[in-house]
Amino acid sequence: MSSSDDTLPHPQAECSSPPPNHTQIQLPLLIHQLSFNQDNTCFSAVTDRGFFVFNTEPYRPLICRDFESGLSLLSMLFRFEVFVLVGSSYSPSPSAAATNTKALLWDDHASRCIGELSFRSPIRSIRLRRDTIVVILLHKIYLYNFSDLKLLHQLETTSNPKGLCEVSQISGPMLLVCPGLQKGSVRVENYGSKKCKFINAHSSNITCLALTHDGRVLATASSKGTLIRCFNTLDGTLIQEVRRGADRAEIYCLAFSPTAQWLAVSSDKGTIHVFSLKADSVVFGDDRSTSALESPLSNQSALSSLSILKGTSPWISYFSLLFSEWSVAQFRLPEGSRCIVAFGQQKNTIMIIGMDGSFRRCQFDPVNGGQMTQMEEHNFLKQEEHFPSWNEDS
Repeated sequence: MSSSDDTLPHPQAECSSPPPNHTQIQLPLLIHQLSFNQDNTCFSAVTDRGFFVFNTEPYRPLICRDFESGLSLLSMLFRFEVFVLVGSSYSPSPSAAATNTKALLWDDHASRCIGELSFRSPIRSIRLRRDTIVVILLHKIYLYNFSDLKLLHQLETTSNPKGLCEVSQISGPMLLVCPGLQKGSVRVENYGSKKCKFINAHSSNITCLALTHDGRVLATASSKGTLIRCFNTLDGTLIQEVRRGADRAEIYCLAFSPTAQWLAVSSDKGTIHVFSLKADSVVFGDDRSTSALESPLSNQSALSSLSILKGTSPWISYFSLLFSEWSVAQFRLPEGSRCIVAFGQQKNTIMIIGMDGSFRRCQFDPVNGGQMTQMEEHNFLKQEEHFPSWNEDS
């Protein structure tokens, strides 16, 4: 593994970085990253000039910060006023304040940087728990104690340009999932049992991951983007396989509902899908687990029994589609619309935020399915509507 992925010798407990301007960010803006916080009560938008934070229910602006040097990544910890920020530019100088090789622990209430982690290669993503900071590089993942930035563990992965990694959010030992060392595999690191498991999820490269809050159920998608698979992280077994479509697609986001009853998917095809899952019985461990797990595996067995026809029968793709589980509800955006999704606090609702600055809330019918109903829409880049009298005490 290249030494460029190694950390610099000592993380800093304090750091110097330029404070943000508590003024309106100048338009037009280029969005670098969109993300929801851990319980979907907020979302953030990182731009070439700083970042916004919005409340989701009800929709309203919370924070607007202007960093002249620009940002590429931001990670929130629930609703705390502490963020981890990553700069937008590369600088070989270790003394540079905000670059994409440094993770800055930012206390927004005090408007100062209270910690820093430096690396020799660009940071791909950040994941936070109440006790842990997870930094993802191209080939390595580093875990730090939140309170003192002490290095706890490091993992090697296959090339991971998207910074794929998810962690459980309930109290207790952490469960972490990330790409494995082989194409299509997912590494499951269970810090409670101190066991590591590899799941061969797909034959193509993994391009998207999602994890339930308790870490028991994992959803995966590959570069083909046609099938999404759900696995039990405790034993690695396949729980269910659902089909987004028959054509290749780039999957942008996978999101579980709080009870794991539903899974939302967004892709470059422009259609948001909501699938009904049987994984909720795994999460809550009730008596439905046996029958729930049998159904998708039975479908998988049926497909496996047809595998002898592969390469000899033109009907194999037809049978694959026939046995597939399709989405219950859909919402259509223009093709190519880049967006992420999350489930709302209101029952049977999802939230869609787009790189074009759009925020939508939609409702789906859990019984009849079909096209979702749009409940509201906003443009969060129109800051003259959101921050008309911005000042330092806002």
